[in-house]
Amino acid sequence: MNTKNSLLQLLPVMLAFFAMGAVDLVGIASNYVKEDLGLSDTMANLFPSMVFFWFFIISVPTGLLMNKIGRRKTVLLSLIVTVLALIVPVLSYSFSFMLISFSLLGIGNTLMQVSLNPLISNIVSGKQFASTLTFGQFVKAIASFCAPLIAGWTALHFDNWRLLFPVYAVFTLLAFLLLGVSRIKEEPCESKSTFVDCFRLLGKPQILLFFLGIMAHVGIDVGVNATAPKILMERVAGMTLADAGFATSLYFLFRLIGCLSGTFILSRFSIPKFFIVSIVCMASSLVGLFVFSDLSLLYVCIALVGFGNSNIFPMIFSKSLQSIPERDNEVSGLMIMGIAGGAVFPLLMGICSDWLHTQSGAVIILAILVAYLFFLTSEIQ
Repeated sequence: MNTKNSLLQLLPVMLAFFAMGAVDLVGIASNYVKEDLGLSDTMANLFPSMVFFWFFIISVPTGLLMNKIGRRKTVLLSLIVTVLALIVPVLSYSFSFMLISFSLLGIGNTLMQVSLNPLISNIVSGKQFASTLTFGQFVKAIASFCAPLIAGWTALHFDNWRLLFPVYAVFTLLAFLLLGVSRIKEEPCESKSTFVDCFRLLGKPQILLFFLGIMAHVGIDVGVNATAPKILMERVAGMTLADAGFATSLYFLFRLIGCLSGTFILSRFSIPKFFIVSIVCMASSLVGLFVFSDLSLLYVCIALVGFGNSNIFPMIFSKSLQSIPERDNEVSGLMIMGIAGGAVFPLLMGICSDWLHTQSGAVIILAILVAYLFFLTSEIQ
């Protein structure tokens, strides 16, 4: 396939990555819902948990579905579900309807993550696969970065932060239309794997460790997304939610910068070395989040953890697919199931914060996750 055709096929795929980033609005949204409805940290963190719960339930079935209908059609289905999720808060705003919205968002994003990442392998291959995955994460990070800014701007000018949802619905619908008319050649899948066969892959030590690595990565991602504004409001006197929401944008800005730089770094340097550098960045930032109360220093820490966590997913994901290339659809389903870490760990962070009556409880959970990723460096070879 020539370069021009590859670029044309990548355009709708990258727009779908932008639509994928809609899932990250759950962090800032949970903070606004907490304030609007007077919820505790534990109840507010139920919203991101509701989103990422579905990654545990339907990731593997999605991998099997993808074997039957193909990757592109699975992505198209995911975009439809995501549009529905983004329409619900426009129709009604209550605790129940927000749970429904975030559940649909989780289902749509699960379908998308399982199918969109391996779809790239039908367009590019070899060492360009990991760097293209990273570029997709860069595009996703743009959507993630914009979410708190849009929420804050619409809250300020229209007294309605929920206008964030229709904005992302429009981009998601556009991704559906462009991908719907694209022509991406997929090889017929000859795998006859069953549900049980997929889970047996977790019996392979390396696949299990990679799976837990994805859980840790997403736990850090969603945890910082939801907790960073709370840390600022706790440590900095007079900090309002509208101002503290910038912390989430700062995190995603440096995730965006990390993904963009990682696109070039991963195409030229070894994954193991870059993986270690990423872990060191996150570990350093968490030390600061434990001890600093100065706003500028807290911003530096949030930026550093954003940069460090930006390329963990594509490095683990590409290594996992390369470990069993003949079962890549099933491995993709298992790895995306690991995104359920976004359901487990933020909830634990909320419980720990409520128990200790300080956001340092959440930082303790984050430190445990970074420690596991450091342990995983021996497998990223």
